[in-house]
Amino acid sequence: MAIALAGALVVPLAVNATAVIIIDAAPPAPPVYEQMPARQGYIITPGYYRYEADRREPTWVKGDYLAERRGEHYVGSEWRARDGKYHFDEGRWEKKDGK
Repeated sequence: MAIALAGALVVPLAVNATAVIIIDAAPPAPPVYEQMPARQGYIITPGYYRYEADRREPTWVKGDYLAERRGEHYVGSEWRARDGKYHFDEGRWEKKDGK
C-alpha cells in the first residue's frame, strides 16, 4: 500500500473554501468499522481515510457526532473514482428536498 501511494499525485484546488484532493492510487478499502452509540439530537458522521500529502499515506479519521439540522441530511466524506483518479468529496449537509 505504501509503495502504491508513494507515487500518488495530490492536487489541492480551492472550491467554495474547501480543498479538493485528487490522487492516483485508491485509498484503502474496506473502511474501519466503528460502533458509536446513538445520542439524542445528534447524527453520527462516518469515519473516512484522509490522505496525508506530507507523509504520502492515508490515515483514518474517526467518525464523530454533529448536531442534527432540521430539513437537512448529512452526506459523509468519501473517495470516488473519476477519470482514472480518486477524488475526495468532503462531508457536507444537504437539504432533504435535494435543493
